[in-house]
Amino acid sequence: MKVLGLGDNVVDKYVNYRTMYPGGNALNFAVFAKKLQADSAFMGVFGSDEEGQHVAAVVKELGLDNSHSRFVEGENGCARVELKDGDRVFLGSNEGGVTRTAPLTLDAEDKDYLQNFELIHMGLYSHVNHLLPELQNLPAKISYDFSDDFTEEEIQAAIQQVHFGFFSMSNASKAETKAFLKQHFTDKNEVLIVTRGGNSAFAYDGQQFYEVTPVLREPVDTMAAGDSFLTAFLINYLAGADISTAMKKGNEFAGESCMVEGSFGYGKNY
Repeated sequence: MKVLGLGDNVVDKYVNYRTMYPGGNALNFAVFAKKLQADSAFMGVFGSDEEGQHVAAVVKELGLDNSHSRFVEGENGCARVELKDGDRVFLGSNEGGVTRTAPLTLDAEDKDYLQNFELIHMGLYSHVNHLLPELQNLPAKISYDFSDDFTEEEIQAAIQQVHFGFFSMSNASKAETKAFLKQHFTDKNEVLIVTRGGNSAFAYDGQQFYEVTPVLREPVDTMAAGDSFLTAFLINYLAGADISTAMKKGNEFAGESCMVEGSFGYGKNY
């Protein structure tokens, strides 16, 4: 199975430890997919600063295909976070750095390259929404993470162009979650999923709802828990698992992810 994370890479700077870790929704997906034995790649924009160099070095060390990424002058994506009792708290960011200021465009070689993938994952902070119309011409299915602070306008800009959509709504009731999923499901969609923090997650396939309770354990760091869940769900679902089983696999993998510092380790002092 060939899959690709398209868009954002960042460093998460933990201010209370003076340590930065590589991350970003699209990069996390690519790294987690590789851990799950998929043939995984990443395509995005790296900055020229120390932060960008660190992420690029880690990607190379992991053996992740990064052959169609761009390297430009400027600040890499960077977020400032604080860890409180294992839970990460965001303090601010440079809003994607060069991923936002030098947005990715596709040339003929990129389009040929992307023909090879079964799934392409992106998200609200990937800064590649402008590529969605071009991606419709590819054989790959499109996965999109709407995160936890989406607007209705942002949903409508993407929902009819993606096969899989993920939303984080930790304060939503079960009834509210079901109503939300039913309201936003379109003919293009295959599965939409809402995670609700430590509460049960719901999926909807246009016909029925599926509910799975997360694996709860004392976390080391909750960073990228959602990214690990959606990655494991997608890899297992595309490999033939039914929706409930794939969600359970997602929960198990997310539980494991919460035992690792940063999104997937590789911290560096700054």
